[in-house]
Amino acid sequence: MGYCNLPLNDDYETPVDVPAIHSSQGKDVDPSSLGWMQPIDLWTPLKEMRKRYHRDGYIWVKNLLPREDVLAMREHYFSHLSPTGLLAPNTNPRDGIFNPSNDPLSFQGVGGHPQSQCIRLLESAHTTPEYDAFCKHPALRSFIRNFMGWEKENMLKRAMMRHNCPGSLATGVHYDKLFLRGSDAEFLTAWVPIGDCTARGGGLMYLQDSDQLGRELEEEFRENAKSLSDEERVSAFNKHMADDGYLSHDAERFRQAHAKGKLKWLVGDFEAGDVVFHTPHMIHSSAANEDEKGRIRLGSDLRFYEAGAGVDRRWCNQWKNGDRL
Repeated sequence: MGYCNLPLNDDYETPVDVPAIHSSQGKDVDPSSLGWMQPIDLWTPLKEMRKRYHRDGYIWVKNLLPREDVLAMREHYFSHLSPTGLLAPNTNPRDGIFNPSNDPLSFQGVGGHPQSQCIRLLESAHTTPEYDAFCKHPALRSFIRNFMGWEKENMLKRAMMRHNCPGSLATGVHYDKLFLRGSDAEFLTAWVPIGDCTARGGGLMYLQDSDQLGRELEEEFRENAKSLSDEERVSAFNKHMADDGYLSHDAERFRQAHAKGKLKWLVGDFEAGDVVFHTPHMIHSSAANEDEKGRIRLGSDLRFYEAGAGVDRRWCNQWKNGDRL
C-alpha cells in the first residue's frame, strides 16, 4: 500500500526501517510482511480523512488530544494500580515502568488473567471521575461528531483501558464486530494510546486493507450460526468461534492463511495525544510489548454510535472481569 500524499504532522517523520515485531504470544512476524501506518494531521480536510478511513479501514490522527491530558490520565491509572506492586520501585507512575521482579503474566490487565489482588483495582480504575472525564474529552468528542457527520454521539459504557506489561501476552488477531454483534448499527472505534508507544512497545498493528476480509469472515460466521439461539449467535465465544473469541494469536500464520501472504501488518510509533480510529471489520492485533525502557503499554478502547441508533445492549454496563464480552 503506497503512502497517501496528505498533510502530516510537521514533527512526525516516518521511520525508514521497521523493527523486529512479535505477535501476541511472542511468535515472529516475517520482517518482509511489515510496513508503517501513515498518520495524518488534525487539520487534514474532512473529505480526505473520510476517504482514507473508508479506503484503508483506519485513520491515525496525530495530536488530537493535548499531550499533557493524556499523560495525566496515564499517571492517574498507574497511581491507582501502584498498590499491587506493578511498578518498578522509586519510579514515577507517569512513566509506567514495569517492576522486572514480577511475573508479567500475573500482572496482565483487561483480557488477561491477573492476580486476584489486581482485579478489584482494575475494575475500580474504570469507574473513576478521571477516566469518565477522559472519555468525554471535548477534543475527542467534537472530532468524532465532525468526522462522522453526527449531531450527537453515544459512547458504549463498556469502555476499557488495557495495559500490557513487557513479556506478557497481548491482544490476539480480531475485528471489533466479532464482539459487538448485538446491533447492526454502524459504530466507530477509537483506540487512544495513553502514553508514548513505539512499534515494539505493544501498540496496535493493522492488517493492510483488511476491512473486506473482515466482512467476509463475519458473513461466514453468520451463516454457520444460523441454527444457534439469538444469545449464542451474537456471542464471540459460540461453538463456531475460538475459546477466547480471537481469530488467531499468530499474526504471521493468519496473514498467510487468510490473506495469502499478500497483505502487510502495519505498525506505528504512537505518541501521547494520537488517536487511531478504525472500522468495525478492520482486522488488527497487538504486538508483543518489548519496550527497551520497560514501559507498560496502556491504551483505551472506546466505541461510539450515533445518538438514537440501536446499540449492542450487552455493552451498556461497565467492564467487569470475566464478563465474557
